Amino acid sequence: MTAMKTLFFALCVAILSSTALAADTETLILDLKSGQVKIELLPDAAPKHVERITTLANEGFYDGLKFHRVIPGFMAQTGDPLGNGTGGSKLPDLEAEFSDRPFERGVLGMARSRNPNSANSQFFIMFAEASHLNNQYTVFGRVTEGMEHVDAIKKGSQQQNGQVDNPDTIVKMRTADKY
Repeated sequence: MTAMKTLFFALCVAILSSTALAADTETLILDLKSGQVKIELLPDAAPKHVERITTLANEGFYDGLKFHRVIPGFMAQTGDPLGNGTGGSKLPDLEAEFSDRPFERGVLGMARSRNPNSANSQFFIMFAEASHLNNQYTVFGRVTEGMEHVDAIKKGSQQQNGQVDNPDTIVKMRTADKY
C-alpha cells in the first residue's frame, strides 16, 4: 500500500509540475518603465501568432522597442524595430488567425497592413473596447495583471494618428519560463 501511495504522490507532483510549466510558457512578462505587465497568451485562438511572439520575445527582439503609435482611449502599438510602423522581424509574415474573441480592454492583437496576412512582429494592446476590429485582426493574448502600467504609456496625438514624440519603450519581454 505504501508503494501505491508513493506512486500516486509522484504522479500528482508530475501533473502539477507540467501544468505549471505550461502556464509559464503561456504567460508573457512585459516590463515597462512604470512596472510589470503579465499577459496570458491564447494559443487556442492563434497558435502561429503566439509561437511568433514567444520566439521573438525570448530572443530579446522586443527589448528597447518603442511604443511608436499610442492613441488615447484606443490602443498602444509596438514591435517595430524601425520605430515608425513600417518594420518587422526577419521572419516571414503570418496568415491571419481570426477568432470570435472580442477586442476589449487589455486584449493584445497583431498589427498588419491592409493585407490580412501581413502580421509579423508588431502588436497592440487595447485601452478600451473596439468592436470594429473583431474578426479583422488576430487576437493572441490578454493582460491579466498590470494594466495600470499599460495605461501609463506615453500617448501620441489623435491628430497625428497616435505618433509619439520621445516614446516609451519595452524594457524587457519574455515568457515566464525564460524570464
